[in-house]
Amino acid sequence: MSQSLKATMILDKSYQIAPVDERIYGSFVEHLGRAVYGGIYEPGHPEADEQGFRKDVINLVKQLQVPIVRYPGGNMVSAYNWEDGVGPKEERPRRLELAWRTIETNQVGTNEFVDWAKKVDAEVMMAVNLGTRGIDAARNIIEYTNHPKGTYWSELRRSHGYDQPHNIKTWCLGNEMDGPWQVGQKTAQEYGKIAKEAGKAMKLVDPTIELVACGSSNTDMPTFPEYEATTLDIAYEEVDFISLHQYYGNRTNDPANYLAKNLDMDHFIKTVTATCDYIKAKHRSKKTINLSFDEWNVWYHSNEADKQIEPWSVAPPQLEDVYNFEDALLVGSMLITFLQHADRVKMACMAQLVNVIAPIMTENGGRSWKQTIYYPYLHTSIYGRGVALKPILSSPKYDSKDFTDVPYVDSAAVFNEEEEEVSIFIVNKHLQESIDLSVDLRSFEGFQLQEHVVLEHENLKAVNTSAEESVKPHSHGASEFQDGYLTARLSKTSWNVIRLKKS
Repeated sequence: MSQSLKATMILDKSYQIAPVDERIYGSFVEHLGRAVYGGIYEPGHPEADEQGFRKDVINLVKQLQVPIVRYPGGNMVSAYNWEDGVGPKEERPRRLELAWRTIETNQVGTNEFVDWAKKVDAEVMMAVNLGTRGIDAARNIIEYTNHPKGTYWSELRRSHGYDQPHNIKTWCLGNEMDGPWQVGQKTAQEYGKIAKEAGKAMKLVDPTIELVACGSSNTDMPTFPEYEATTLDIAYEEVDFISLHQYYGNRTNDPANYLAKNLDMDHFIKTVTATCDYIKAKHRSKKTINLSFDEWNVWYHSNEADKQIEPWSVAPPQLEDVYNFEDALLVGSMLITFLQHADRVKMACMAQLVNVIAPIMTENGGRSWKQTIYYPYLHTSIYGRGVALKPILSSPKYDSKDFTDVPYVDSAAVFNEEEEEVSIFIVNKHLQESIDLSVDLRSFEGFQLQEHVVLEHENLKAVNTSAEESVKPHSHGASEFQDGYLTARLSKTSWNVIRLKKS
């Protein structure tokens, strides 16, 4: 009989990466499909509040403790007139929405979304249109949202019933501007110039804001990473973050290769970090550009269904991926990757939040439920607050179609000194075998094991539906903690959260 696989790890409270910026647990709501209409907003629903927002969805979002939500796009923002979505609802125009070829009713706009964000205890990350528009619209919207009173746009906001400014502090300068699918696609030179000038104008209106410049739309773009380098070369002093977007799928049904794709994400983050630091050196700047991974998720299940959608309909079911158990494992590894780069990844947005490639699904007029990917997102958001530690991990490895030396065990750990807690997040990627993990935690004297939460399922393709949640976590993980050492049995293909607290 073969011996069981073993992995070892050292965690020391002195081995620190960086404080975790809670904004890495952000999300994204775009005017796309049923994300807004039928997702967060459905006035006729039995659970609708006085503004038409679904209270069942609000409760599920609040459980996730989402700190920031990007809005209103996405591809949609590149042809969006923000003025269409403010003022009396009966006067708002219906528009052709060009990114997803639907009809935008504009019944939800900036003010309504800010109201919703307050209900879920989240800040807003607002995007401005640098596709069909530019500096003028950018300076006007920030005057509308952030200037106290006494000017045209601030007084217009007050006339709309919002006496106090919204004080939105995080702004995206356009979206995926190198993409040929974008309305108003721009070269790096064109985009760098408009990002610099729009950002400069916006910071003149409100110097306290932070600005996110667009990087390449993904790593497969021929412009990557030159687009980042050129954009930052032009706009370095005006911007604070560069954006990264990446989605993964298992199109060839190769689970071993699929579960290794967070290595691609790791390489992506390292490449963009190096690009930022090269431009910093070139400019002899003291300022460091950090990373906003403001679109990330699994996205491939719904591609064929989306081809059948009738154009120019209102809120059709677009991008409604039904996530399975293996998707949850990869999402867990992606979240672990963010924590491993907590020194530079300061914001991240799971794209998206409701119905559209989302952890939360709804039926129009009916129920809401948690998809499989909800759980790793929930666990890291709640317990991944504090300082990211650097695990010294030794794991058995495997090779897959696209990756070499893939560790079977992915892990990140967060020490919350204030709460005197340490949380360890672990994925076992082995398709057949459990792994025995031993963790040296001797620096955490006086700590005791609190719980070992496990997400596991025999069927990698198992999904959750409105009728049945077959993939959900349990608290019966096999762990012991004695004399400063933790031993844990990691079930095959499992997501694990092990929490310790000082007694």
